[in-house]
Amino acid sequence: MYCMLLTSKFISDIIISPVLYQCSEEIRGEILFVLYKVSILQSTSVEGDGSDILIPFCPKLLYLLGDVLMKTQNDDVRSNCIALLTMLARRHLLREACEYDGTYMFSSGGVNSQEFEDGTKGPLVNLFAEAIKGPLLSSESDVQIGALDFLFHYLSSEGTSDSQIRVMVEENIADYVFEIVRLSGYKDPAVKMCLQVLDLLSIAEDAFKLRLVVGFSTLISVLRYVAEVPFHPVQCETLKLIYECVSKCPGTVSTSQLEELVLVLTRMLRKYSDGEMGMLPETFIIACSIVAALIRSPSCNGAALDLSKSIEEAMKHATSACLYASERNINQLLQCLYLLKEAFEYSHDGSSTDSSKLELRSCILDICRTHLLPWLVTGIDEMEEEIVLGLLETFHSILLLQSSTSFAETLISSCWFSFSYGCLGLFTGDRMKYRIYLLLSSLMDSLLGNDSGKSIRDAALHLPSDPGDLLFLLGQRSPNSLDLLSCQSSVLLIMYTSSLYNERLADEKLVLASLEQYILLNSSDFQYPTTDNLKVTRLVNLYSLLRGLGQMGYQFHYSREAEEIVFHLINNDEWDLLSARIHTVSLKWLFQQESITNSLCHQMLKFCRSCNLLGTDITLGNNFQTVNDRTLAELVSTEDNYGARIFVCLLEQLFKNEGQEHDTISVLNHMATMVSICPTASDQLCLRGIATAIRTWCYSSNPFSKTSFMSILVLVYNILSSVHPETLSADQSWGTVTMKMMDYTISPKNMDNSSHEFLFVIGILSLILHLSISTALEEASKQILFNTSLISAVNTIVCAVSSAGPVLVDHDEGTSTAKPLIFVLLLDYFAIKRYASSQHLHAILPGFVDWQNFLVSTNPAEPLSFIGIRCHDLCRLLHFGSPVIKLIASYSLLELFNRISDQINSKHEELKCTVGYLRSIMSILEGLVFYSDLRVATNCALCLSILIGWEKVAKETNLIGKRSWCRLIMEEMTVSLATPALASQSFINSQRPAIHVAIAVLKLHKIPLWVRSVFTHSCISGILHNLAATDLSSEILVLFRELLKSEFLNSEQIATINAMLQECRKCIYSHNVQEGLPNDPIKKVHTTPYDLGEICSYLIDLISSETYLDKDTWGFHTSSKKRLLEEIEAFFSTLTVDDDS
Repeated sequence: MYCMLLTSKFISDIIISPVLYQCSEEIRGEILFVLYKVSILQSTSVEGDGSDILIPFCPKLLYLLGDVLMKTQNDDVRSNCIALLTMLARRHLLREACEYDGTYMFSSGGVNSQEFEDGTKGPLVNLFAEAIKGPLLSSESDVQIGALDFLFHYLSSEGTSDSQIRVMVEENIADYVFEIVRLSGYKDPAVKMCLQVLDLLSIAEDAFKLRLVVGFSTLISVLRYVAEVPFHPVQCETLKLIYECVSKCPGTVSTSQLEELVLVLTRMLRKYSDGEMGMLPETFIIACSIVAALIRSPSCNGAALDLSKSIEEAMKHATSACLYASERNINQLLQCLYLLKEAFEYSHDGSSTDSSKLELRSCILDICRTHLLPWLVTGIDEMEEEIVLGLLETFHSILLLQSSTSFAETLISSCWFSFSYGCLGLFTGDRMKYRIYLLLSSLMDSLLGNDSGKSIRDAALHLPSDPGDLLFLLGQRSPNSLDLLSCQSSVLLIMYTSSLYNERLADEKLVLASLEQYILLNSSDFQYPTTDNLKVTRLVNLYSLLRGLGQMGYQFHYSREAEEIVFHLINNDEWDLLSARIHTVSLKWLFQQESITNSLCHQMLKFCRSCNLLGTDITLGNNFQTVNDRTLAELVSTEDNYGARIFVCLLEQLFKNEGQEHDTISVLNHMATMVSICPTASDQLCLRGIATAIRTWCYSSNPFSKTSFMSILVLVYNILSSVHPETLSADQSWGTVTMKMMDYTISPKNMDNSSHEFLFVIGILSLILHLSISTALEEASKQILFNTSLISAVNTIVCAVSSAGPVLVDHDEGTSTAKPLIFVLLLDYFAIKRYASSQHLHAILPGFVDWQNFLVSTNPAEPLSFIGIRCHDLCRLLHFGSPVIKLIASYSLLELFNRISDQINSKHEELKCTVGYLRSIMSILEGLVFYSDLRVATNCALCLSILIGWEKVAKETNLIGKRSWCRLIMEEMTVSLATPALASQSFINSQRPAIHVAIAVLKLHKIPLWVRSVFTHSCISGILHNLAATDLSSEILVLFRELLKSEFLNSEQIATINAMLQECRKCIYSHNVQEGLPNDPIKKVHTTPYDLGEICSYLIDLISSETYLDKDTWGFHTSSKKRLLEEIEAFFSTLTVDDDS
């Protein structure tokens, strides 16, 4: 008790006596220190009521301390004074002092300074503001830190009002604090204390705003420091102050400051996402808020600055940090979503072709697609409603901004309808229901266009949350209820759209039953034309899908009356196929209904009119797109619907009607496109009478243009290049079509042998001859073979070119001279094949073709009376022609030589030509055995082999004689095969032409003597040493067999070949090598009327496929496994015969 009295007496004396003012600075400092110590040691009042001992002295003491602090220049005095004031603040005595001083402190707003009766000066807050400036400017850091500590406790005291804080700001305390930060080098502890004080001063928003703008650059420097320190005490305060400035004074942020802020914040988020640095949730939220505010600032949207890359990186790290954190924070995720929305909106500002913003937009969509959407769908059961709503709102905002349907398709691919009603089952509040239906409406706007989701937006509050209740609404009838009508329109739209994407919101039987009930209840409305054709179209499409699904898997009952109403809507043009998307199941079911085929013809005509593809690329779609050529082609290519019949009937009607040429061209082009997409469609079109329909054009009196004729040619070509021959065998209409094509282009008055029409027709005629080899189109082929105008045209073209001689070298495939020649050569090849294959033709005209006439004629200048080119003309083309001409001429010459050989052998004839003529041909052929195109070289080698074999019937026993070229060919072959470095499958394959020549020479009755100098024992041994079992081909085996027969092989070589053949046979059986026969050539279907190169390539592929030269799967250079095995057995048989003899 006595100590308390002494303490009280000491404090009273200090306050009352003037000693504190009269003494020196040193004594004053000591007095304040003692007062500080005494106050700490004795804090309870003498009355024993628990109150603080300093309360009675506070009003005087506070003014005294403030006055001393303001007047002193001594740092020790300042330190002790500040320590005492700070202690008073911690003990809440400043608050109590304020209460004592309340009668005058807050008069006139509490901020004016005035003199009172006791001599004290103005409000304490003004006194403290003035007094603390000296310590804040002190050169002693401890004094500054103490002053800042006092300010922090004073400003954070419960009794400190907002008006008092405003006074502090108006007295420029914030400016002093910013200066301390700047002078401290942005290091602790000054930074920590200053930012805490600034955070408290920011409560005075309006007054602090101007100071904040001035000190903003200082805050950025502070952020650089605190951003690198994990969990820095004032990280959050620094970001808060920056956010205040950026959000409330956006115009003050310069471009360089904005760029630096984004980079620093992005680095923070990256470190947090990567786990390098921890971060409080509040810090993360404010960091995201700053980035979002910066995105909205005028500086960020200027043309001179593009922060798309940095924003993209910030978005990625913020999303990763939220989604994959160990503990989910709702506010963090919501702020991240807000940042994502702002960034997406930013990506749509300015130029739509800005590559960096396009990349940012793509990145955000990718985040939604690969992170947010899967996270939402898989974790919905454990999520809070606020998070789900935030994600849905984000997706909705993207749908509203996104001009393309890509994100809408992403949502739909995630079974969005089912997910949406799953959400409504988990969260039953109106907020969730409204958000779900709003998003669905925007989804349909994006997917279907034309503001399709409006009905759902209008009825969102009235729609139920359960799909079963949706069906119940659909089956109700209330003409006077606008809400019900709106809800029913929404239900139809939801069911229609979900069915497009194979989502089943309810059992198909229940949906069909409700839909039929809706149709029957509203049947009276369907009796009259409606203005809402789109609604009717969706109704029909949904109904046809449900019926189609019933046919596919399981049958269920349906209402015939409802079906009749639907057919009535279709036949009365209430249904527009092109106005809405339709599922392929729906389309197929409609095309299976015979009663609506006329309406479907009309719809197909509308389709062809709306997207005429003449001269454009084919656009392909998928199951959920509007009607396109692919979906129609797939329908036409199958026989379980009326698709082919509909198009054939439509084309026939157009051919009969006048003034519809444009429509006819459109339909022809689309049919050609469909065949190019699905080649099997050609079979169905032929079975449904496409030739008869085209024959209608032949007999039509309507004039037609060059364009329509070319469109017909394209369709005919596409069909004939894709159809199976047996499909054409019974159709005689093609003969009429063939005659019409020839009359139009090859008649003397119309013929222009360089025109596209002429060349196109020649290509089609070649196709017809090719198909007739398989007993199809026989009548059409006869009309071609015996057409005098065509024969004359062929002879004219060949004569004109043959007379050119060496000049022909300058005519490549693109010249007006070479193009007709190429097509005539193709026609010649197929004509030769047709002559040889037709027993019926020989029966009608026995001896019509004497193949030896192609070798020599009594009058060489006399043209042939049938389609054909003589040997000497083909040889000229082989020698002087371009690569393509050489190739086709070589095929024709080989086919011609085969026919001559067959005739000579079957009739035992002698050659009618001279040996000199044969040797001149041989000279041409020998020079092409080493030609770069292996096909040309092989064909010429085979021709040369045939010629060598004619020695027996040429009245010349020494046709080969000492011909240096044959010897050179064989020497080159043996040296190449015996050279180790050159032994490979591809190289051996390149020697096949020379092998054919060697085989022919070895088969001669009298083998030239020089052959033994070519096939020496060392040479043969070298070849055998280089060959592996997998290198063997049927040609090599024939060569070995002929060498064996001619006794060129010794016993050791025979043993080597024997072992090699055993291994080869073992490989064939053990690996089950497939037949080496060529696959069907790829159909090169023609889609435009002007690319003749495709026709030429396709016809050459047909020719090449008949003499397949490529190696098979295991690398055996042979046309088939069977042939290789046969040659192996033939060698063994020959070896056995030789052994027996």
